Amino acid sequence: MSIAIENHWINLARVIPSPNYGPRPSGVEADLIVIHNISLPPGEYGGGHIEALFTNKLNTELHPFFKEIENLKVSSHLVIERDGSLLQFVGLDQRAWHAGWSEFEGRPACNDFSIGIELEGSDLEPFTNLQYEMLNKVLICLLKTYTKLSKERLVGHSDIAPGRKTDPGPYFDWSRVKKELP
Repeated sequence: MSIAIENHWINLARVIPSPNYGPRPSGVEADLIVIHNISLPPGEYGGGHIEALFTNKLNTELHPFFKEIENLKVSSHLVIERDGSLLQFVGLDQRAWHAGWSEFEGRPACNDFSIGIELEGSDLEPFTNLQYEMLNKVLICLLKTYTKLSKERLVGHSDIAPGRKTDPGPYFDWSRVKKELP
């Protein structure tokens, strides 16, 4: 099956609706893509903890770090797990809560006009080939579907929240991603 977007949902994604989203401001469409990394607990993969965080069901008794983030209400549009699995939490036409305080080209509140993609990973090690393969499929589909998006408007969380965020981190291979985009 080829990848496609239907009513702002990606057909290849496992849909897990998050309550942590809202409408974009009136007349605003996504014109920026933000790449993140996430692992819960930090540096550990699997276990469904990202899904639990984004759906407000994180069991804070499972790890001491979870106590530190128990009151966070966050989400992202998409998550790409280590095995290349694609999860979607928020419709692409909605405002996911992934960027926090942020600014791009003098424009604040990047959540209003961006699509957030989380890669399961950290700043401390490379992402998997399967993740890059899925990411490129997703990006190509996004660029074909949403005309305001472009590879020139593909950034890291660190680019829109400098000094506060470092992801997707030093191991993210920007050239590998951008060379395959139209």
